[in-house]
Formats: sequence, structure tokens, C-alpha cells
Amino acid sequence: MTHSANDTIAPDRTVRLLDTTLRDGEQAPGVSLTPDEKVEIARSLERAGVSVIEAGSACTGAGERQAISRVTDLELDARVTSFCRGMESDIDLALDCDVDGVHIVVPASDRHIEDKVGTSHEDNLEKTAELVAYAKDHDLWVEVIGEDGSRADFDYLEELMATAVDAGADRICFADTVGHTGPERTAEAVGRLTDVGPVSAHTHDDLGLGVANALAAVSAGADLVHCTVNGLGERAGNVALEEVAIALSHVYDVETLELTELYDLAQTVSRATGVQLPPNKAVIGENAFTHESGIHTDGTLKDDKMYEPYEPETVGRERRLALGKHTGRAGVAATLEEHGVDAADDEIAEIANRVTELGDRGRRVTDADLLAIAEDVTGDDRERVVELLDLSATSGGAVPTASVRLDVGGEERVASGTGSGPVDAAVSAVREALGSMADAELDSYHVDAVTGGTDAVVTVEVTMIRNDRSVTVARSEADITRASVEAMVDALDRLLAADQQPLAPADD
Repeated sequence: MTHSANDTIAPDRTVRLLDTTLRDGEQAPGVSLTPDEKVEIARSLERAGVSVIEAGSACTGAGERQAISRVTDLELDARVTSFCRGMESDIDLALDCDVDGVHIVVPASDRHIEDKVGTSHEDNLEKTAELVAYAKDHDLWVEVIGEDGSRADFDYLEELMATAVDAGADRICFADTVGHTGPERTAEAVGRLTDVGPVSAHTHDDLGLGVANALAAVSAGADLVHCTVNGLGERAGNVALEEVAIALSHVYDVETLELTELYDLAQTVSRATGVQLPPNKAVIGENAFTHESGIHTDGTLKDDKMYEPYEPETVGRERRLALGKHTGRAGVAATLEEHGVDAADDEIAEIANRVTELGDRGRRVTDADLLAIAEDVTGDDRERVVELLDLSATSGGAVPTASVRLDVGGEERVASGTGSGPVDAAVSAVREALGSMADAELDSYHVDAVTGGTDAVVTVEVTMIRNDRSVTVARSEADITRASVEAMVDALDRLLAADQQPLAPADD
């Protein structure tokens, strides 16, 4: 990392991140977190080294206060706070949750002062001072947020924030509440506010400028940035914590948290909220460190910095080589090597051609597709370790049940299982039949309808991991249960064959 005299953010700057996933992030449409989920996310944020965790809005209700209290009971190193409207009663409710501090939001723009709250500019100043003094009298850390600050008159915004600091506020926050502004105006506002007191920045991504505005704020003097994991939040979301953290680290050498925790943190939040990660999402998207293009794959295999700004391990990721119409010989050879398949140069060229042909037909090429092509080209017949012989599943009763018959190394095994649905029951039956051999982890499960109508054909794609190896298999059937089980059994077969270990008898 090299820096020039023109860098706007010096590498010795101290910048901290405030995470508001549990408050502003939860305000995203369709997102509702249980107390247990908030605790799990808070622990992940703590492992990442986030400085401030806004655990929620105590005024929301009893359930929210229970969740905030659960987070404060963790006794984290991070400061735990609650969001408060401009009301003393909100501060009282936050105190009941034993938080370390509060964020008091007060109107800053004419629109919010006159139309939303229905007060005057003078009364707003007086009320802000009273709220800050009340919170400080109760030994709380206080941040005052000027709501809609980016659309406020900056002279008044400066006066409002000065009033808050004079009353005892620990810091003030410039808020681009509706994602309205750009980096130049953000820098102007924050630059003025840094003469008043310690400044935070709260930016939204409605114009796709969340990170740009956050960096502009830091450049102008802000030392705390409000973020959410995965960029969750209302409308287009808040600025993404992982993007701010890696941008400050990679571009300016300013470290804010443990970067290696970012991917696990993203996955934790995605599971809890039910909001899937877009594949092209910076830092944490599936494609961020995945290469399919032959030119890029070849270059990356020669030099891992050729087509990546930083190593995937920096943020807790691993590099992946994807298979498709753009895959070249280098990518095919590397993937075959990962699976322990030997092939001559001319055979690799033929395999690469067939992979391209498959991709040209609109197919996503899975590991199993590649290995099947390789077996055909090289003439190496593989003995299956596990094969599905028969499957039956019922879901009409109170408890869905399934039974399977497998060929395991020439031995026939029969088992049954129950589950929350026929697919779950069938998977349980397979695991029962295989015993300790089925110790692979199901990393992903995806279903796509290939045709329409009630007799639609579906494609089930599963990725399974065993002993640090992963394999992806897709199967298409009219019966989703059969497609799921065939895909899982084939994936297990590939993983077990790759390990080349003696078959264990079925568990008792």
C-alpha cells in the first residue's frame, strides 16, 4: 500500500464503525428479528470489532425492549445504544434496557421541523438542549442526529448541533436520511460540523452514493460511520458496513475492524433476515472472488493479484473458479486438479470445448457435469460409491415420511426418515442409510422451475462440503423430492470417491 500527499484520508486516522443493522437494518421491508437473532448478530458484530452497536428502538414495544436488554446483558466490549425520538419518555425506555447510550434524533431541515414535527426553529433548539441534558443527567453517552441534515440549511444545522454539544452531547451526526446528496455537499456539511464537535456520518444508498458519501465525510473529519451489514435498511438501504471497512483499509490503510470476520457476519445476517446476498455484491457476493472467463482464470492462476484488488482471505472468503461458456483450458485443468482427475493436454482441450458447448446452451455447468465429461473424454469409468436405487415419500399425514434404498459399495441399504416436508424426510433417510459416511455439510440448496404449469420440471442444485472439498450437482425432475435426493446422493458420491477411503459399515 502506498500513499501520496494527495490522499484525502491519512493512514494514521482513527475511524470507527457504528452498526445499526439491529435498528435501521431491521426497518427494511419484510425484516423482523427475534431476540435470539439479535443476540447472534450482536455477538458476530463483537467478533468483528464493531465499536458501537445500535441494538434497536426501545420505544417500539415490549418485545423490542426485551431484545435490546438481551444484547446489553451480553456485556460486550462494544457500546450498546438505543435510538430515541425527541421525547424524554423514549430516553426513559432506553434506560430500562440498561443501554450505554442513546441516539437522539431531532429534525434539521425545514421540511421536518415545520411539516413533520410542527414546531419552530427556536423551539427545536430549546427542545434539543433539554433532551441532551436529560440524557446526560442519567449518565448516558449521547449522540444527536440532525434528521434530514443533507437537505437542511447548513447555518441552522451548525447552530442546532452546537446547541447539542453545549448541552453536553458527546457527538453529533450528519444524516443523509433519504440518500439525497453527493460527496461534495457531504464534505461541506461535515467540514463545518467538525468545528463544533466529534462528528458521525449516517448515509443511505438511494443514489448509489452511500460509500462515496461516507468516505467524503471521513475525509472532511468524521471519525464514526453508521453502517448496516449487507447494506440493509429502508428503501435502497444504508451504506454497507463491509464496503466502508474494506474501502478504508484497501485504499487508505485505515483499519476499522477485523476484516476476516466480514463474510461470516454477512452470512449470519442474511440467514437471520432472510435477505439473500446478491451474487454481484461487493465483498460478500458469491461472484466477488469467482472467475469464469478464460483470460481472467488463466491470469489469476498465474498471479492471484492479476484480477483481484485484494486477496479473498482478507475478508474471510476463498477464491472460486466457475465453469461455463467462458471457461478456458486453464480453468478446466485447475478444477480437475482440485477433484484429483488426471488428464492429458489434448483431453483437457476437448473437455474445455464440451464445457463451452454446454454453457452455450444456457446451462450452468456444475462440478458433476465437468467430471462426467472428463470421464467420457478420458475413458476412465468411475465406480460409484453411493447410488440411489429407490425412493418413496409421503406428505399427506401429520408427519412427512420417506424411505430410500441405496447401493453403497455393492451393499444394499434401506432406511426411512421423517422431516418437516418430504424433501427433509428423504434427506434424513439418506443420512440414516449412510451413517457416518453422510457427514458432509449441505452448503447451499437452490430450486428453479424450468417449465411452467402444474407439471413443471424443476432443477435442484445442491453444493455439499466434506473434508474441505466441495462439489455442486444439479438434477432436473418433475418430482422435486427425487431431484433433491438424486442431487444430494450424487454430490455425496463424488465427495466420498474423492476421499478414496474404505467404506464404513452402516451405523447401528
